[in-house]
Amino acid sequence: MKPKQLLALALLCSTGIAQAQTPDDGMTTAKAAVQELKLKDFRPESIFRIPVTEVEKARFAAIDIHSHDYARNEEEIRAWVEAMDACGIEKTHVQHCNWIGEPFEAYIEKYAPYKERFAFWCCFDYTDFDRPDWAERAVAQLEKCHRLGAVGVGELGDKGLGDLYANPIPGKGIHTDDPKLRPLFERCGELGMPVSIHIAEPIWMYRPLDRHNDGLLNGATWAVDTAVEGCRDYEELIATFERTVAAYPGTTFIACHYLNMNQDLERLGALLDKYPNLYVDLAGRMAESAVTPRATRRFLLKYADRVLYGTDNGMAPSMYRMTFRLLETDDEHIYNPDFGYHWSYSGFDLPAKVLKKIYRDNALRILKK
Repeated sequence: MKPKQLLALALLCSTGIAQAQTPDDGMTTAKAAVQELKLKDFRPESIFRIPVTEVEKARFAAIDIHSHDYARNEEEIRAWVEAMDACGIEKTHVQHCNWIGEPFEAYIEKYAPYKERFAFWCCFDYTDFDRPDWAERAVAQLEKCHRLGAVGVGELGDKGLGDLYANPIPGKGIHTDDPKLRPLFERCGELGMPVSIHIAEPIWMYRPLDRHNDGLLNGATWAVDTAVEGCRDYEELIATFERTVAAYPGTTFIACHYLNMNQDLERLGALLDKYPNLYVDLAGRMAESAVTPRATRRFLLKYADRVLYGTDNGMAPSMYRMTFRLLETDDEHIYNPDFGYHWSYSGFDLPAKVLKKIYRDNALRILKK
């Protein structure tokens, strides 16, 4: 072959290779779109051919120990009760928060037509907290709520700046280890009223909002600014909570949301070992627990007598059923965009005797006290 022919052949081959290596316009466009995709818009869908278990009802009639006044009127209350019937929720405990905006008596009356299906919790009244007779008046208000039907106190909430959930005014700067609260906590113990406390937020909300924060999506939304004057950080809040539980051994405390300690269940277990008056609810933390299903399962098996079922997430049947699926099945690689993280989740496959304790027996026991 002559030199000019060899050159022409070489050029033809190189052009063909280049064409073969150049993606078509559709692929180029797709890759460019991925570069522009925002993490908050990432919505993966599983393609694994693995079991998908539909759990329509809780295996045992469940007591939701941690919910709120989500229904705006009687029609929505009725729809809520229908959802509870469909999903096997025997009773819902409506905990009081100041974002509800109503006094205790008002929401007792609101749910009166369905009073057998709901139980009610009240808050501490911090009105005129600085007056010397405050504790006497606050205890009287607590006793009044108890007579009206309050079964517990909560949820108290401290994310660093004090009890933000109280009614009629928030307890800014008032933390649960404040000695002025002693008469109230002691009276709760005497009345058999457990105290539900939301301490801190998940640990990702206290970590730097950078590429290393694996809870970044929720962290960016719920980040806690501990630089605010007077704000206690995560470790200070956990210490505050422990001092409170230790100070009142005759009062039952419920740490909402696994005490926001899903990242260190061994530490949470040590607190349960140390304080027999302490319980935890799993409300609102399915996302943080189902991402480590084996560690969470070991925790739930070991502390089955100290864990309470709760939701803290509305009143939709789909919400209840997702909690049942995670508690009862061994399904894996589950996506749920409602949880707010980018993680996938797996079920705990808890045995029947543990499910029965978590769903109802533990709640009945502490409320009987």
